[in-house]
Amino acid sequence: MILAPECSPRFGSSLHLFQGKEKEGWMNTVWLLVVCISVVFAAINGRFDGFTKAMFEAGKAAVEVCLYLVAIVSLWLGITKILEDSGLIYKLSNFFRPAISFLFKNIPDGHPSITSMTLNLLANFFGLGNAATPLGIRAMEDLQTLNTEKDTITFEMMLFIVINTSSIQLVPFTAIGLLASYGSRNPNAIVLPTIISTVISSAAAVGILYLFKKFSRKDG
Repeated sequence: MILAPECSPRFGSSLHLFQGKEKEGWMNTVWLLVVCISVVFAAINGRFDGFTKAMFEAGKAAVEVCLYLVAIVSLWLGITKILEDSGLIYKLSNFFRPAISFLFKNIPDGHPSITSMTLNLLANFFGLGNAATPLGIRAMEDLQTLNTEKDTITFEMMLFIVINTSSIQLVPFTAIGLLASYGSRNPNAIVLPTIISTVISSAAAVGILYLFKKFSRKDG
C-alpha cells in the first residue's frame, strides 16, 4: 500500500528539513545584504582600506573565539566522561537527588534522566553553556523515554527546558575567560551580579511555568 504524502512517516521529517533550508536561505540573504551595504558605504566614503582591515580582523577574532570555546567544551566533556567512568557522577546525582526529586516528582528513582540532568545543571552552574548543550539533548532524550505521548511534550520536559534556559550560574567561566581574553582588568567582577540575576531569572521562570500549569488545569 502506498501512503499519501500527508500520511507518510517521512513526510513530516521532509517538511521540517524544507522549512529549515528555507530559514537558512533567508539568513544567507540577510548576511549577503549586510555585506553588500557595507561595500557600498565603504566605496561612497572612500574607506576600502578600513573595510578590508576590519573584515580580516573580525575573521581572525571569530576563529580565535571559536577555538577558545572548543577548548572549553572539550575540557568539560572530558571531565564529565571521567566523572561518568569513575562513578563519581552517581554520587553527584545522589547529592542533587533531593532537589531534582522535589522539582521533577514524576521521575522514578534511578532513572538515567537524573544523571543526565545533573551533568547539564553542573555545566550550567559553571557557566559552560556550550558544553551543557549536548548534555541537555541527552537529558531530553532520557525524559522522552518516560513520555507516553511521544508527539507531546511533558511537564517535566518543559520544566527542564525552563531551568536549563534560565540556569543559575555560580561561576561563569566562559564569560570570565572571554572578558580576560579581551583585556578586561577585572573579569571576576561579573560573578556576584551573575549569581543574583540568574537566581532571580530562574525563580521567576519556574514560578511562571507553575502558574501556567495551574491556570491550564482550571481551563481544562
